[in-house]
Amino acid sequence: MSEAPVPAKGAEPPEPRDFVRYSFFHLRPEWRRLAPSERSAQITGLVERIETPPKDLFVRTYSTVGTKSSVDGLLWSVSPRLEALQEFDGRLRGCAMAGYLDFPVGYLGMGRRSEYLGEHAHGAQEAGLVRPADLPYLFVYPFVKKREWYGLPFEERRRIMGEHFRIGHKFPGVEIHTGYSFGLDDAEFILAFESASPAEFLDLVEALRPSEASRYTALETPIFTGVAAAPRRMVELAAGLP
Repeated sequence: MSEAPVPAKGAEPPEPRDFVRYSFFHLRPEWRRLAPSERSAQITGLVERIETPPKDLFVRTYSTVGTKSSVDGLLWSVSPRLEALQEFDGRLRGCAMAGYLDFPVGYLGMGRRSEYLGEHAHGAQEAGLVRPADLPYLFVYPFVKKREWYGLPFEERRRIMGEHFRIGHKFPGVEIHTGYSFGLDDAEFILAFESASPAEFLDLVEALRPSEASRYTALETPIFTGVAAAPRRMVELAAGLP
């Protein structure tokens, strides 16, 4: 087994960061033609694997049924180890029901302290960790800025982001989780917003549209809306069960 690289003598130890993964699945229609007993056993097998992740990984589950036609559910996984995310995903793919599941969308990122936050950073955010607030709704999308953004002086970018943060503070019921994906995935960021109210998130996004920062947005779709659901309920909704 290979060992973790040893930092150079005198180098600062790397800051703790969480890996974050948003994995979407779709249940194929032919699964519904299986015998009821077989369907029931397969649901139980998948749920058991979701509920027993690797010890250093935690997972939250959401239903996307009725919000996006291309996917039926979302698994939000967080771990300090990339290998734990792989192990968890591998376990899911090894169950019987996985033969009828597609995973058409997945996003990978890492937690990190924002260079623009200054005194606004606190708690897990300050430490580069990702900690769900366990609110009932989750909104996830990839995010890419125009290259012109990175050509601006840092102080100018911080000024622009200051306005962005001030608008966000008007919607305290929305919690943001920023995953940094530079070099890890196709997007630059993967953004997730938790909220107790879809209406408040809608109003936040609309309020941000006229901001100066929004002029530098290159991509912020597709957007996925998830409703928190226990693993069994998430799978049952995907299966069309009441």
